[in-house]
Amino acid sequence: MSSVPKYLSKAALRDVPLNAEEWRYRLWGQSRKEIRWLHRRDVRHVEQQQQQHEPQDVQEIAEQWKEVQGEVQVEELQEGKQDSLLEREEEEEQDQEDAEKVKSPNGLRKYGAILTTGAGLFSDGYINTSISTVSACLKRVYKDEYSNSNAMQNVSSIAFAGTVVGQLFFGWFADYHSRKVSMVIGTSIIIVFSILCAGAWGVGTTSTHAGGLFTAITAYRFFLGLGIGSEYSSGSPAAAEAANLLPPGKRNRYFCWFTNLMLDAGGVVASFTALVVLWICGTNHLNTVWRVTLGIGAIPPMTLFVLRLFYRESEEFTKNKFHRRMPYWRIIKFYWFRVLTTSTIWFLYDFSSYAFNTYSTLLIQIVMGKDDSMYKSFGWNVVFTLFNVPGSLVGSVCADWWGPRITLTSGLIVQAAIGYAMAGCLESLKKHVAGFVVIYGIFTTCGEFAAGDNIGLLCATTVASPVRGHLYGISAAIGKVGAFVGTYVFPDIIKNAGGSDTTSGLQAPYWCSSTLCVFSALVAYLCLPDTDQNASLEEDERFIEYLRSTGYDVSQLGDAESEYEVERVAVDIDSKDKVSNDEQR
Repeated sequence: MSSVPKYLSKAALRDVPLNAEEWRYRLWGQSRKEIRWLHRRDVRHVEQQQQQHEPQDVQEIAEQWKEVQGEVQVEELQEGKQDSLLEREEEEEQDQEDAEKVKSPNGLRKYGAILTTGAGLFSDGYINTSISTVSACLKRVYKDEYSNSNAMQNVSSIAFAGTVVGQLFFGWFADYHSRKVSMVIGTSIIIVFSILCAGAWGVGTTSTHAGGLFTAITAYRFFLGLGIGSEYSSGSPAAAEAANLLPPGKRNRYFCWFTNLMLDAGGVVASFTALVVLWICGTNHLNTVWRVTLGIGAIPPMTLFVLRLFYRESEEFTKNKFHRRMPYWRIIKFYWFRVLTTSTIWFLYDFSSYAFNTYSTLLIQIVMGKDDSMYKSFGWNVVFTLFNVPGSLVGSVCADWWGPRITLTSGLIVQAAIGYAMAGCLESLKKHVAGFVVIYGIFTTCGEFAAGDNIGLLCATTVASPVRGHLYGISAAIGKVGAFVGTYVFPDIIKNAGGSDTTSGLQAPYWCSSTLCVFSALVAYLCLPDTDQNASLEEDERFIEYLRSTGYDVSQLGDAESEYEVERVAVDIDSKDKVSNDEQR
């Protein structure tokens, strides 16, 4: 048996089981490794060692320098030098403080870093949810001029195109240049074009005639999509790196809380904001309602913009990033299977999301009946967006307990089962609205529990930091393409099954999407690699070792300004010695 690891000897097939032993591990052994409940004592022991390790390292370094400085003091005394002991103690304390700052960032910095990097997805949730408010208001104000034009489809879907472009471009920019600069540029785009969307105006636009208004909104929303794309391919990879500074055993939940939960919270805030503005302005001022709702969306990224100006790049990224052209063939060979797996799951999840929204529309129609009240419609929209939050919260904790692969797989299976039940019992559910709402809420919660929380986490932790922006952006972009395709495919599925006015027409997308959930679960369980708490750090080591084994000059990786703490302390002490010697001369 070869002693060379598979990721070096068969890099292109490292994630593909090739024999019975590897299949046995994938089907059983890998799950036992990932589920922390099965080895709680071992995990607790390792976590205690890891939590004690950083302070011990700093103390050891400080003690070593104390010994060195003690020897220097003896020599100086022997030579007749009378340096103050008090000054020496102050220098020692300062050296130890500097070491602690480098090795163990304080709590505010650790948690502030992941908030600053991941919370930008709040804007994605807000912008994509608020557009339903805009569409409803424009339909009331401009009636057939809006409903019978391509603008109704373009205003809702154009942001998808911008997001895909943004995910790909900013993924490249974040890896080659800077996560920080990429995030700042993306946030700036969101701020500017949120304001422009709110104040959109076209040639000939009046309170009753649209003129060029729809074209203006469509153009601005494309650029909004660019900014949103940056949050996926620069903000989320940076959040994964920031999560590695947090306590082991809780890293997955913090990543999910500050990314997917932020996205869901943005949707809730957007729907509630629209309802509050409608209460204030009334149905006679719908132009004000949609403009104010969009304008408020610029406030959260303004706060985030300020925080990101003070953000410091993670050492994990600066030590490993490329400074020259990336070895793309080597990257493809090493990561093609993982990216294909995560992209497939993300595509199917976003593709199915359109179908999952058809029942929310049906529920609103059943509850409201012939009542055309916008207040009730906006209120129910708040309820349906709230269903996402419990799934995000519970799924993030389970991602730590069970691992993201098992959490994703189990959530998809449960969601598929509920989807089949809802489709099969649709006629009965129509007569029991309360039960229908509860079951639909559980169904939506399962979606966030599974793919909503874990697909981004898996994309971030299964690839190395030097290429994380590229590969995360590719997977996320393919997911958005799935959502875009779903908006065009499922209306035809519904139409061919009898139309949206028939039971069979409404059942069809759920039969289809629930089947895709089962397929996604199988792909996740059979194809995804190990993803424990230290997966991203270990992946960095494997990737660099792989590059070295292929003859790539790994000295091209890393930032010259990024140094280890011992080197920094050594330089500081050498500088102080030189200054002291100069003063004595």
